[in-house]
Amino acid sequence: MDLSVVIPIKDERDNLRPLHEQLLRALEPLGLEFEIILVDDGSSDGSAEVMAELAAADPRVKVVQLRRNYGQTPALRAGIDCSSGDVIVTLDGDLQNDPADIPELLARLREGYDVVLGWRKDRKDALWHRKIPSWIANALIRWVTKVPSQDMGCTLRALRRQAAEELSLYGEMHRFIPVLVHNSGHRITQIPVRHHPRRFGKTKYNLSRTIRVLLDLITVKFLDAYLTRPMHVFGTGGLLCIAAGFLTLFVVILGKLLWSEDMTGNPLLLLSVMLTVIGAQFISMGLLGEMIARTYFESQGKTAYMIRRTINLDHPTRSKQRAA
Repeated sequence: MDLSVVIPIKDERDNLRPLHEQLLRALEPLGLEFEIILVDDGSSDGSAEVMAELAAADPRVKVVQLRRNYGQTPALRAGIDCSSGDVIVTLDGDLQNDPADIPELLARLREGYDVVLGWRKDRKDALWHRKIPSWIANALIRWVTKVPSQDMGCTLRALRRQAAEELSLYGEMHRFIPVLVHNSGHRITQIPVRHHPRRFGKTKYNLSRTIRVLLDLITVKFLDAYLTRPMHVFGTGGLLCIAAGFLTLFVVILGKLLWSEDMTGNPLLLLSVMLTVIGAQFISMGLLGEMIARTYFESQGKTAYMIRRTINLDHPTRSKQRAA
């Protein structure tokens, strides 16, 4: 299989047939062997029936029906796991992404990139409800992660299979795929793609996702910078707290010696004790984190690095599998 198109679906009944037609118009002229994987993420509007009809009429359409609504990230992971293409293209099922952009994504992959990301440069969404929160979130993510992607949330993207399989997709991490592939050392680029107003159905996004993005951003930054050295972040905080505690205690003692102030009635003494205890807790958390990190890598045979290729040498992972 040359190409797998993975599309998570949640209540997109009226969009499915036009989407199928647009995909065929974009993919058939390429002369590639392709499959269209529709992942039903707990739809309740009759989308499952339409997907079954499309699959019955076109064997290239494959349906993965989840037991309930798990969210876009698990649905995307399920589609990737069930795909068989050398290249995986993902997009939304709401017709806002344009399948006509897929050939350009594939052309850029042939230039040597591992991942080609879409950029909704002329986005057709509500200004206050969608575009402004997205601009703010993109700027924040770029600043924290140092990944120069203009549009983190565009679902239209093309990935080589190795890059797709290496994605750690949990929770709602689909928003951070550009960050994840960048941190894995893959060669990425981003190109402008078309974006259309939603014609049918209702958007699944609202302003509450901004809070979730901030929380997920903290997770991504920690996993990228401190997964293999958690003591560096917790230990630094612990030492700073302990230092502040001793400094506060010095001020209390100085006040006692110079101005005969009552130490037991001075709130700075309690602050000193509290900062020292918090510092000790931070260092303890760092030690626990170090133990957990070692268990994570050693118990699963994981490594703290990614190999692009080897010459005249079997891939270490394959060697381990054969030995097992």
